[in-house]
Amino acid sequence: MSEALQATVHFTVNGETKSVTAHPLTRLLDIVRDLGLTGTKEGCGEGECGACAVLLNGDVVNSCLIPILQVQGHSITTIEGLASNSTARHLQEAFVMCGGAQCGICTPGMIVAACNLLERNPHPSDDALRNGLAGNLCRCTGYTRILEAVRVAASKGKVDAT
Repeated sequence: MSEALQATVHFTVNGETKSVTAHPLTRLLDIVRDLGLTGTKEGCGEGECGACAVLLNGDVVNSCLIPILQVQGHSITTIEGLASNSTARHLQEAFVMCGGAQCGICTPGMIVAACNLLERNPHPSDDALRNGLAGNLCRCTGYTRILEAVRVAASKGKVDAT
């Protein structure tokens, strides 16, 4: 690609400042994975499944739809960035305990979305829970186990902010 079609973008990912030179329309998903953060998965590549969910300034987004130029000066949190977050740890434990993780493709995006939901609403109603995870698709579990896992994690008590 010619240098005229390149842009240097500065942003923060999981608390670390990054500078990436790439075509301005390169997907955030590809950049994140190129940075070695392979927990973020590509499912559909069309923003329909949520497997590539990350937090952009604290909001859940599908990284396959975000051109890298759009993250200039912003903060990204991937599933790896939630490693020290107690809510995410409770969710991971509950996903294992309840059988909410099967093939694993949707799991990182589900955990990112569920963590964001529980930090905003520590005790969501069933409707709020379903709405909070509505952008994430799973072909393996039928959702019952995932919803139960989030309920179990919510029952663990106080959630902390990322």
